[in-house]
Amino acid sequence: MITHEVNPRYVASAQRYQTMPYQRCGKSGLRLPRLSLGLWQNFGAVDSLANARAMVQGAFNLGITHFDLANNYGPNYGSAESTFGQLMAEGLDHYRDEMIISSKAGYDMWPGPYGMGGSRKYLVASCDQSLKRCGVEYFDIFYSHCFDPETPLEETMQALDYIVRSGRALYAGISSYSAEQTRQAAAILQDLGTPLLIHQPRYNLMDRWIEDGLTDVLDNEGVGAIVFSPLNQGILTNKYLGGIPNNSRAGRGDQIYLKESDLSEEVIGKVNALNDIAQSRDQSLAQMAIAWTLNNPTVTSAIIGASRVEQINDSVAALNNMNFSADELAAIDAIVKP
Repeated sequence: MITHEVNPRYVASAQRYQTMPYQRCGKSGLRLPRLSLGLWQNFGAVDSLANARAMVQGAFNLGITHFDLANNYGPNYGSAESTFGQLMAEGLDHYRDEMIISSKAGYDMWPGPYGMGGSRKYLVASCDQSLKRCGVEYFDIFYSHCFDPETPLEETMQALDYIVRSGRALYAGISSYSAEQTRQAAAILQDLGTPLLIHQPRYNLMDRWIEDGLTDVLDNEGVGAIVFSPLNQGILTNKYLGGIPNNSRAGRGDQIYLKESDLSEEVIGKVNALNDIAQSRDQSLAQMAIAWTLNNPTVTSAIIGASRVEQINDSVAALNNMNFSADELAAIDAIVKP
């Protein structure tokens, strides 16, 4: 006799909104949780569906209402969205109006000249594919994932405007645009009548590029910021305090953006010095790194990644100690200079 696993309909925690703070995104009326869950890794076709389910449901139980996707998240491309769509169909869908679901297009997705970039052709087609994989009628936020120098910025912004006006998304966003590109994009969208809601840049203790002009643009334009990689691909955790473990992704060499060469003796020395400050604050290094990132007044939310529920719980605990003294900030700057 063949039996099939039956997943009981998910019922979220009744306390999910009691501890998570929410912050208004730029000058919009939308409030985002201070922490959002990114599905870049560990939600693909090669990963455990049961673990993905536990992480998404666990995050939502803690008040994390924003789930960040992109067309090429996986592996394989598209599979993170398909996983999320399966979780929606299993019972998450009746909380749709309590959720912010975002996706993006810009990097390579399918072969040929129309499978990447910033053209209207690619962005609209990719958005439609992503909606089908996620099993939703609209995205709350749809992003241009990266600036495309070969496509007029006006065309890319017109595509975002069309995606919003056609009901495919509620808000428009951009990711990893420079300060000047962001200023121009915001001006074009403003003229079109679809204000730029949000920018998604990389930002953490060791990578502060947004402080060199971008945050000023975002503040002046009234645009929110949701930052990715607050833990610098795991460098700002206790994982590498003693060097590079053989079973770590950096040690195995299978991490896309983190290589053994990124973890020099100098870097590990800085991580240990930062960990000393974290311990004096009764926080883990990861918790302090997240709290420091959210200490920037321009940052609306930080996207955390996770491979298990316990990491999500640890990240949320960072919100219990968000304040830094002037001496602590000076000590951090002395280790990792702005």
